[in-house]
Amino acid sequence: MPRWLLPEGISDVLPTEARRIEDLRRRLLDLFRVYGYELVSPPLVEYLDALLVGSGKDLAQQMFQTVDLLSGRTLAVRADMTPQVARIDAHRLNRQQVVRLCYTGSVLHTRQQSLAGSREPLQAGCEIYGHQGLEADLEVMELMVEAIMLAGSHRLQLDLSPAGIVKTICEIKGLNNDLHDLVHDFVLSKNLPQLRAQLGEIDEGLAEILSKISMLYGDISPQDDSLLRRAAELLPEHRLVHEVLDGLRKIAQANLWHEYPQLRLSVDFGDMRGWQYHTGISFSAYLDQHPVAVARGGRYDNVGASFGRSRAATGFSLELRELAALAPEPLPAFAVRAPWRDDPALRAAVRALRAKGEIVVQVMPGHEDEQEEFQCDRALVLLNGDWQLQAL
Repeated sequence: MPRWLLPEGISDVLPTEARRIEDLRRRLLDLFRVYGYELVSPPLVEYLDALLVGSGKDLAQQMFQTVDLLSGRTLAVRADMTPQVARIDAHRLNRQQVVRLCYTGSVLHTRQQSLAGSREPLQAGCEIYGHQGLEADLEVMELMVEAIMLAGSHRLQLDLSPAGIVKTICEIKGLNNDLHDLVHDFVLSKNLPQLRAQLGEIDEGLAEILSKISMLYGDISPQDDSLLRRAAELLPEHRLVHEVLDGLRKIAQANLWHEYPQLRLSVDFGDMRGWQYHTGISFSAYLDQHPVAVARGGRYDNVGASFGRSRAATGFSLELRELAALAPEPLPAFAVRAPWRDDPALRAAVRALRAKGEIVVQVMPGHEDEQEEFQCDRALVLLNGDWQLQAL
């Protein structure tokens, strides 16, 4: 096998794409900063048990694992940065007030998440710790929308999901915990025949409710809450059910959505992804003509408990490579062409231009006609003993 071949799902990022990704990454971090989020940078490798906190069983299968020769414990390469940021909040910072953290970095997966996906996603995201109210959820939703719009995408759909609603219904009906995973898989896949076959002999009414819940989906707005009214008629009377529906209604009526007239809000009661660890409403962002979510988030209040400090928590993450690929073609990077000479005056002129943020490409002798990635629209030329800019 040729040595230059890379593993499936692993790829180099070439200059044009790398510039586009890095430009978006910098603008995202600037956006997070003006919202008050502090940047953290967790390590690429940790002990396996720390990386599995609050993430569900499926994440373990996504992690590359090895044995630490120093401690004998199992190490893993992170597949998601969210547990790491929760550890930093709970154990390293240990602040009592509301904490806002942001992050960006590579993660590694044993398998691709989609046919054309990468096994080395570049993740970015934000988390709020210490506030249980909907204000925190609305802030991270707003920030997620703003982050996607930075990439030039304005027509998007924000899909809300009460991920814990099926678990709540199963507990109300007294369903054996061993069946919860199976039930959630059937609801998520809309496999209604299997759902009815599995639950029909146990509780026909529960099978009927869950079958209808799995198909309950549609748009909501301040003017139209008919979907939530149908859900209230279908779901059993319970405090947690009322809290979920009330939370969805308040989110739909939030004034901040008036600032995004091209945004659609929808609810999918059958989207159970993350039900093992989400403790409130989860949300996903979709773009027109793109079937896969470009960002996901939600509330996961129990994640810090494993680190000795349970805190209210909500946040979102996105994949930078994927989002950057959906952005419009960037404008060409204009540059100044200069010769390569050991000339103090030339070096001073080049240094002055670079200090102003100009890109200056010094052409190696004999390579004057070669094309660079940058489009040189000016040149440093020697006129009357002085290095001056000249348009090309």
